Amino acid sequence: MNIEKYKDAAEMGEKAAEFAAGQINGAIARQGKACILAATGQSQFAFLSALRGKDVDWSKVTMFHLDEYIGINEENPASFVRYLKERFTNGLPFARIRFIDGMADAREEVASLSAEVAECPVDVAFIGIGENGHIAFNDPPADFETAAPYLVVNLTDSCKRQQVREGWFPTLDDVPRQAITMSPRQIMASKTIISVVPFKVKADAVRNMLRSPLDPRIPATILKEHPACTLYLDEESGAGI
Repeated sequence: MNIEKYKDAAEMGEKAAEFAAGQINGAIARQGKACILAATGQSQFAFLSALRGKDVDWSKVTMFHLDEYIGINEENPASFVRYLKERFTNGLPFARIRFIDGMADAREEVASLSAEVAECPVDVAFIGIGENGHIAFNDPPADFETAAPYLVVNLTDSCKRQQVREGWFPTLDDVPRQAITMSPRQIMASKTIISVVPFKVKADAVRNMLRSPLDPRIPATILKEHPACTLYLDEESGAGI
């Protein structure tokens, strides 16, 4: 794992976006197209804003996204589809965008997503790390063994508390109980992983991930096994290392 540390989230986001654009353009140069995987959450604000402005031929890019709550539609302020449209994809001429439909039959949506991502191997994945060490909605203990590309998972209370603290839901009871998420093994199948993790609230998760061996109780530890993963930190999130 390569670690890059910058002064603040804005500088970190800009540098991560420069690298991401280079990786996407490299994939397009090699194969005429690229497939990316997008994360959401407050930690991705500066990064996605910077990436929107980079010189990328988005008409040759297909985008999947990591996860979505089951039972909410994009009119909900907490919807990740809404988040990605408002903060990243709107106005960019993507070749294709495969959003997760939180209102669809979950099993059918998982089967469809799994088949579609198999047809478009991910060149560049953007992966955040949660306060509880989760990647996507793979809360601890994560399933490191399943080969299923997408899963239906139950959200832990620690995960729900983060969503409330970040302002996506008013109370713990308002957070959906389940979500559709890409599995750890499928995330690890991405050719390049860019993990953007700013802010003081992530310092413990970063420290635990870096100091611990591979452990499903700290799902982010699996990222250290990837041959081309870069972790982007700011001074606050990297304070414990």
